[in-house]
Amino acid sequence: MKGLIALAFGAFSFGVVEFVAMGLLPYFAQDFELEIATAGHSISAYAFGVCLGIIYMVFTRKLNLKVSILIVVSCHVLGSLLTVFAPNFTVLIIARLISGLPHGCFFGLGAIIAMRISAAGKGSSAMALMLVGQTTSIVCGVPLGTALAHALSWRTIFMLMAAWGIVVLISLWRWLPNPGKLEDHGFWRQFDFLKDKAPYLVGLSIFLGNGGIFCMQSYVSPILTDFMGVPLGLVAPILIGLGLAMTVYNLISGKLADKYTPGKVTFWIFITCIGSMVAAFYWGNTMIVGIVLITYAAGCLFGAGGPQQVSILRTSPGGELIGVAFGQVSFNFGNAIGAFAGGMPLEMGYGAEYVLLVSAGLVLLGAGFSLAYNVTSEERFTKMFFAAQAKRLEAAHQEATAAVAQAEAERQAQHAEQVAQVAAVQQDVAQQDVAQR
Repeated sequence: MKGLIALAFGAFSFGVVEFVAMGLLPYFAQDFELEIATAGHSISAYAFGVCLGIIYMVFTRKLNLKVSILIVVSCHVLGSLLTVFAPNFTVLIIARLISGLPHGCFFGLGAIIAMRISAAGKGSSAMALMLVGQTTSIVCGVPLGTALAHALSWRTIFMLMAAWGIVVLISLWRWLPNPGKLEDHGFWRQFDFLKDKAPYLVGLSIFLGNGGIFCMQSYVSPILTDFMGVPLGLVAPILIGLGLAMTVYNLISGKLADKYTPGKVTFWIFITCIGSMVAAFYWGNTMIVGIVLITYAAGCLFGAGGPQQVSILRTSPGGELIGVAFGQVSFNFGNAIGAFAGGMPLEMGYGAEYVLLVSAGLVLLGAGFSLAYNVTSEERFTKMFFAAQAKRLEAAHQEATAAVAQAEAERQAQHAEQVAQVAAVQQDVAQQDVAQR
């Protein structure tokens, strides 16, 4: 349990460093004398770093998973420190790029470790517990970072996250049990899973489904104010409520995915999300109804996230590091495309409510790919995963049994040696007595 808490600590730090920049763009622009659009390149630099981070996953397959994730968190701390002391915007871009490099690696390695240290059949719940850190960062960390930027400096939140990164390193080192290494079948064999259609179906489900929800999330403020009539002063509390919904849905979906299957849970989350978005389009101008529907739709972003991570992990046997990184890249590219697509109806002069239809259309496509995966591949990969997990647990049990047997043999040998030594001493004493007589 402590190991999962340490992973959640890390997810919180990564979540804050990623998302807080969205609220800091005006401060970046003011500090470095830039246009806000130019300051937005700091967000793109982070996303590009996430994609480049896959290279680390490709070449570190032989490392112990615990050692590997400690290296990744160390890079995260370095990126945060560089951000704190960035003297100009060029250095800030480099710092954001470095901060993004370990992002996908952390969540990828964390997904594998969470599955390994969890009880059998509880992998999705373990994944959800880790992701609680990321959803908490949206609820608490991002508003805190914006408030600190207003009161002190935008650099303050990155200094805090650098310090928190040290806490994460210590907690992972102390609390995380040894998860071992991945089976190494050679450099090229870790790409074999890409020959199957299943990981592409899951990846497209993440890319389009989550991207569609993020499309709505990117323009949630104008949807609330311009369409639903929410006063500007209530937007911030509602956004916190959306973050809380993400946290709750994440935990609930983890339990459901353990009970049923991750693919089925993802599909039905997408279907209900589409329904809430379409309903919000027609009836969201009634404020309370609109807020409830938007809250549900926003919660689906992380409700689907945990089960999708489990699905991509199960569909990449022999290349788990590449698979989970592939899932992170799909998520980030989906966010970028979703934000771009959501802006199109606004640029064309339509009302903010039409963003909901664009979002629903993207999620519908994601649901289609999720359904295709469920029908064609999920049962097969689920059986393969549990068979491999049972094999690994049996091997670990045999190793532990052998270690106990060896320890017992060594104890008995030591005991026999001690008995022999005592016997030898007694014999010497007896001989001395005979000699004295």
